[in-house]
Amino acid sequence: MLKATLQALLFSLVASASWLASANEAAKAPASEPVAQQVAELNPVNLNTADAETLQRELSGVGAVKAQAIVAYRDTHGEFASVDELLEVKGIGEALLERNRDKLTVSQ
Repeated sequence: MLKATLQALLFSLVASASWLASANEAAKAPASEPVAQQVAELNPVNLNTADAETLQRELSGVGAVKAQAIVAYRDTHGEFASVDELLEVKGIGEALLERNRDKLTVSQ
């Protein structure tokens, strides 16, 4: 009887330990998101030099059509004076700009 109780206790301990280990791994997963954000801050997309492919690849919610519209606006109106000027491009709204603001720059 004592042997069966000890086996049950040992099994419970092992099961709890494995559950805690997997919970610990799950808790660590979101930590990688800020790293991606830090990379974006180190290598921002320059609205004055980026081609349509780069804009589409790097900006959230920007597909081929919006990327081309950004490049066309820049070709027609000259360099962007500020990131906020992106709102002048047809199809770019406040939400899209705010979602990508930390990824953008307009340095010459």
